[in-house]
Amino acid sequence: MVDQSASLQRAPLREQITQHLLEGVIAGRWKPGDRIVERQVAAELGVSQLPVREALRELESLRLVTSAPNKAARVRQLELKDVFEFYSVRAALEELAASQAVARLEGDVSSLELYHSAMRDDADKFDLSAQIRDAVSFHRAIVRAAENRLLLDQWESLGIEVWTTLSLRLFRVDLRANADDHEPIIEAFQRQDPDVGRLVRDHVLSYGPSEEIVPRF
Repeated sequence: MVDQSASLQRAPLREQITQHLLEGVIAGRWKPGDRIVERQVAAELGVSQLPVREALRELESLRLVTSAPNKAARVRQLELKDVFEFYSVRAALEELAASQAVARLEGDVSSLELYHSAMRDDADKFDLSAQIRDAVSFHRAIVRAAENRLLLDQWESLGIEVWTTLSLRLFRVDLRANADDHEPIIEAFQRQDPDVGRLVRDHVLSYGPSEEIVPRF
């Protein structure tokens, strides 16, 4: 049996537990309506209940689980409409961020190239988890470059890592394509394309389901 607690030492504990719970939901270990018991998860991972509780609160804030006082959390019935709503809001924020960032970057795309190179390496290693982290860092670099604190705070509040993990594992399994489709964004920032906001918006929307497709998982 794999010692799952060992892997929890490589990143912030709450973040690792959140990913563990999310992957369990995606894999069907916990189905809609199933209880996720703090004590059991903590014992399984060899951690205290506090970081498990924090991870569950994060998933609850993102509408992936529900809870009630003195009761275990339960997996929420998720619909594709939920994913669409996330991506539509994220796309609007990143369109604005890219439009503001292009003048400030002045064609300097070194930070974007760094994360893009990492994404390509992740694809070569078939490491989806690492690619998700590097892809989120790529987009965070764009939002930060806008130098708009309120915009960054709103973007971060969406739970970008969690929803990106969910959607990539469900909809986008070609790691090389995931890396390659960031290249036009780099080129647009490099030439200071005034239409880069629309390009980023369309790129973000391409990772989610269409509005018309709303069946339950």
